[in-house]
Amino acid sequence: MAELPDLASATDQEIVVLAREGREAAYRELIRRYERPIFSLILRMVRDRQLAEDLAQETFIKTLNAIASYRPEFKFSSWIFKIANNAAIDHLRRRELNTLSIDGAPHATTAEDIEATALQVGDRGESPLAELEARELGSAIERAIGQLRPEYRSCIMLRHVEGLAYEEIASMLDLPLGTVKTYIHRARHELREMLTHLRD
Repeated sequence: MAELPDLASATDQEIVVLAREGREAAYRELIRRYERPIFSLILRMVRDRQLAEDLAQETFIKTLNAIASYRPEFKFSSWIFKIANNAAIDHLRRRELNTLSIDGAPHATTAEDIEATALQVGDRGESPLAELEARELGSAIERAIGQLRPEYRSCIMLRHVEGLAYEEIASMLDLPLGTVKTYIHRARHELREMLTHLRD
């Protein structure tokens, strides 16, 4: 078997080719590159560190099992993020979670966990007063987001927590751009409807 190239400087596509050949080092490199962002995405979706670790592990197992079906003309990052997002959404569909909070997940015990799971509602550029008002919605926002369809919740999280552009979300979730915009628009509308009693 030929000697492995320097994996740290190889592209994702080059590493995938090696992983398909059964090179364990190549698969370990993919995990090294994506372990943290995948875990972060799932943690923000399910709001539970242990569960996020389990779903991240499930994501990498599914990735390994399906790596032969990966098409190199697409970004590997989008492909693996879609697998992770689907794992989180499948879990949310199976079990209703009402633990979303703008102040971080209830299981968050460290400053890092609270920061990782805190939800930002509204634009990141809002004034301190607007941010304070948003934070004061607290449990009402928590309940409202918990009632969104998983697909809407996923798009809202990627837009307002991760700060991704619509195009990035569409690429990551393998959805048409128009669908992403529709999901986010409908999610915002539903949130406004659910929180309308708090406007005054």
